[in-house]
Amino acid sequence: MLVFRQLFDPVSSTYTYLLGDRASGEAVLIDPVFEQVRRDRALLAELGLTLTWTLETHVHADHVTGAWLLKQRTGSRIAVAAAAKAAGADLALADGDVIAFGRRALEVRATPGHTDGCLSYVLDDETMAFTGDCLLIRGSGRTDFQQGDARMLYRSVRARLFSLPDQCLLYPAHDYRGLTVTSVAEEKRFNPRLGGEIGEADFAGFMRNMALPHPKLIDQAVPANLRCGRPDNEGAILADPAWAPLNFTFGGVWEIEPHWLEEHPGEVTVLDVREPAEFAGPLGHIAGARLLPLGELAARAGEVPRDRPVVCVCRAGSRSVQAVSILQKVGITDLANLPGGMLRWRAEGRAVQGGAG
Repeated sequence: MLVFRQLFDPVSSTYTYLLGDRASGEAVLIDPVFEQVRRDRALLAELGLTLTWTLETHVHADHVTGAWLLKQRTGSRIAVAAAAKAAGADLALADGDVIAFGRRALEVRATPGHTDGCLSYVLDDETMAFTGDCLLIRGSGRTDFQQGDARMLYRSVRARLFSLPDQCLLYPAHDYRGLTVTSVAEEKRFNPRLGGEIGEADFAGFMRNMALPHPKLIDQAVPANLRCGRPDNEGAILADPAWAPLNFTFGGVWEIEPHWLEEHPGEVTVLDVREPAEFAGPLGHIAGARLLPLGELAARAGEVPRDRPVVCVCRAGSRSVQAVSILQKVGITDLANLPGGMLRWRAEGRAVQGGAG
């Protein structure tokens, strides 16, 4: 029996795919996201699966892969396209390679064009394929950076993906409209860039005139992904804190979910690092929060209690990240940031003291 789950990272709109063989308990993850490693590990444990491989469809420019961190946590191995030349991979993949997990397997198909190291993975019975950014639902990956080549992408889709059975389901690495799956038959007929009678020159002209904005995280994501997601501060993330369910960001900050903080009053010190006028202003503040403005924090860090974990909060979650860094430098280790700050807290309708009604 095949175990299949489609997972989503809302920040980067990335799909991660879990495929497992129930009989053996072996599993693979396609395109894991660094910040979602704890989620992925929890799912593997709940399903009773052992992660054997993480597979990359390409070197991503919009998120950092979770491959390295999953290897540290689970002992899984990393497979990346040989053309990507990524450091730290356990296996350099080429067209025609096969990745087995128990009694099931994925065939590797080279589908360059979005980048020169793009791969698609086809399930052994050709009922499913994972297309990365080569073929999206009613679209395609961009071709204007990272060795992109529109004509090559056209040929990859037409020769390597549209040659699959019409009923084969296609799962992309991203979707920005909430769509989850398509099929070979659908894309052949309805894809406005690559379907029907559209020719290679038509597609190349379309892609040349898209004028897309530069990816926001490319300068961070691409170098990190060329290391298979291995961060510079790797020593800081080897031990997971146990005092709350936290998410670790690639920037090196543990984040806490607002619902947990609201449900566990008194178990942590909530440190509000806004200015006094903000603390008493329209957004209000979390009940029991201690006010210590960011500009004074370094000099007054000794006033922060150390008998409980500390959660830093500000208006939108930026200054509180700086506060976490300051407190780490003075030896406070049980720390977390409240992402989104008081703006998110109020938007979710959580209780506050003071503030506007």
